[in-house]
Amino acid sequence: METAIDSHPEPREADPALARARGGDPDAFEVLYREHRGRVYALALRMTRDARAAEELTQDAFVRAWQALPRFRGDSRFGTWLHSITVRAWLQSKRATDRRAEHEVGNEDMDRYAFAARRAMPGTDIDVERAVARLPDGAREVLVLYDVYGYRHREIGEMLGIAEGTSKAQLHRARTLAREFLDG
Repeated sequence: METAIDSHPEPREADPALARARGGDPDAFEVLYREHRGRVYALALRMTRDARAAEELTQDAFVRAWQALPRFRGDSRFGTWLHSITVRAWLQSKRATDRRAEHEVGNEDMDRYAFAARRAMPGTDIDVERAVARLPDGAREVLVLYDVYGYRHREIGEMLGIAEGTSKAQLHRARTLAREFLDG
């Protein structure tokens, strides 16, 4: 039963598609894919700043989710669990390609990103999206996870492998830089 305080559905297993997918039903997993694909893609796009890479990351996240689904305990919502898989997959990909250097996206890339962001999330203010895309990786990651997806600093720290205090500092840095980009 839902309450005014907790607007999330009660038992996570109450979703019949989730229960069937956990039992190995690929058709049920396709239902979950269709329900969550847009949000996972939006997260992937914000993390990668590239539509093609976001599409690949989305596919990778769902493959990993399918493989790990029997181990999903239901301690969190399925969408939350899927977001953490997406973030971990992105971090692993980022490490593998050694893209740790901070950089600013060029205007041509930014225009493609802005178009893809608007298509994925209609009504998004493109100026804000451009400011977020210009942020250094660490600051952008924390800002997106905290301000857009509502994760707490402790959770962000666990996902990104950083201290809670580092997450707070990165958020402050991200907000300061974003304001400068928007005012600038």
